[in-house]
Amino acid sequence: MDRTYAGVFIECQEGNIASQPDMDAVVNAANAALMPGGGVAGAIHKKAGPGLAIECRPLAPIKPGQAVITSAHNLPNKYVVHCLGPVYGKDNPSPILLGNCYQNALKLTEVHNIKSIAFPAISAGIFGYPMEEAARVAFSAIIKILPQLHCLKKIRFVLYNNDYLNIHERVLAELIPQ
Repeated sequence: MDRTYAGVFIECQEGNIASQPDMDAVVNAANAALMPGGGVAGAIHKKAGPGLAIECRPLAPIKPGQAVITSAHNLPNKYVVHCLGPVYGKDNPSPILLGNCYQNALKLTEVHNIKSIAFPAISAGIFGYPMEEAARVAFSAIIKILPQLHCLKKIRFVLYNNDYLNIHERVLAELIPQ
């Protein structure tokens, strides 16, 4: 399922965020130290190789809602945008911090002339954000900033399983009707 908003194609698909060869950038749902971990951060660092952690070291720590950019190393992309999402129920206000992740990542696309970016469901894994609420915050934040961007042409949400995909597709269709 896909939609177009402010000239940007937005799609959702099930898959692995570390295997998106047709995207200029992928987003790492990072930890504050920007180091390998579990989930998305583990998958991205594993495929990117040790150079990614070396490049990340001087950029850390980051705070919830922040985004920083590095090269992609052994990933099939040019860039990795690292975002620290809020821990649900701990980092407040969670919706604002989560929305800031998406908007700050998209601001970096403009600075670096990035035409396509793939997002995971930031904070919806071990950080405990309820999936539907996370999807609603993500799409709302994106809709708000897209009219200000000129370089970006494509956003992909890469979801871990079919249930998460269905939630994102439903929320996207609700927020951007055909």
